[in-house]
Amino acid sequence: MCELNVFLLRGDERERVMDSVARILVEGNSIQLTGILGDQMTVEGSIREVNFSRGEALILAN
Repeated sequence: MCELNVFLLRGDERERVMDSVARILVEGNSIQLTGILGDQMTVEGSIREVNFSRGEALILAN
């Protein structure tokens, strides 16, 4: 499996918002994260980077 840890970037701060994310759905400024166990979270922002080799996605906060 290829799960990602998702981080929210606010200026110089980097906050881990969710681990083991299997699905990312973007609708405008809203990003819905779904974990491997079906847990969900929605954050506002834009995707800056998805790096599969590091297993992480970076989201710029609005």
